[in-house]
Amino acid sequence: MLKTQRTERIDALAETASDAGVSLAASAWRRLKRNPVFVTGAVIIAVFVLLALLAPLLAPHDPAQRLLEQQVSRAANTIPPPQPGFPLGGDQYGRDLFSRLLLGSQQTLLVAVLATVIGLGGGLVLGILAGAFGGWVDSLVMRVVDVMLSVPSLLLAVSIGALFAQQTQFTVILAVAIVQVPIFGRLLRGTMLAQRASDHVLAARALGVKESAIVFRHMLPNALGPVIVQATLGLAVAIIDAAALSFLGLGAADDSVPEWGQMLGGAQNIIDSHPQLAFWPASCIILVALGFTLVGESLRDALDPKRRR
Repeated sequence: MLKTQRTERIDALAETASDAGVSLAASAWRRLKRNPVFVTGAVIIAVFVLLALLAPLLAPHDPAQRLLEQQVSRAANTIPPPQPGFPLGGDQYGRDLFSRLLLGSQQTLLVAVLATVIGLGGGLVLGILAGAFGGWVDSLVMRVVDVMLSVPSLLLAVSIGALFAQQTQFTVILAVAIVQVPIFGRLLRGTMLAQRASDHVLAARALGVKESAIVFRHMLPNALGPVIVQATLGLAVAIIDAAALSFLGLGAADDSVPEWGQMLGGAQNIIDSHPQLAFWPASCIILVALGFTLVGESLRDALDPKRRR
């Protein structure tokens, strides 16, 4: 036992010594490459992104065409089974399930990325205002953030989505993005306040550097690390929230353009007799969200000195 602890201590000291003189990004990447959790998450994300980008080329059929409609029987409650050319069979309308899963990955990636980018942009604005100016500006911004965070995220997203007279993919993106704004804002505000008291910021003020230059050249770049990690985790949350909104009927009404949450909602009435219609999109959502979560947690461990192993 003592020998094992001594060996681990020696390995940790050796790793610390090897990181001396190396930038934080290079040191983090060195740890990430040896982390099987990060590698697993990165592979899942890479496969997901690749399939989403190549979906129009890989999909064997048009996801909106009811090519197997003649095999659908409402009276016998049957749907097309897997068969040559249709590896997963068809859905309750005779459309190719495999093609719809592939094209659904495009919509899921689009919603997750745009919602996270918009939420990150809004959070950056709030975080910079609160962290850079402080005082009454900080108090005002944080009270708005506190009100938004007091409402459960999914309930807030549903409320925002229900405000629109017509639900579209854009309303889903906007609802998920607004939910993420206070999370990014509070996180950036905290890191910005920590940077305000740092030595290099105090030295810049003593030298008479303009406040805008201090904020955008010294404080903001050094405060973005935790925000980038949160953005990676936010992608997983955005995928789940967007799927939940589509499942509840607050997504795009046109199901000719498939989306995984929308496919789940369409399968709920026949899930007892045909569970595969819900199993495949649910599995895709869980797997992709898991990939982003694994990468985000690995980045957090690699970038946070207190959590490094």
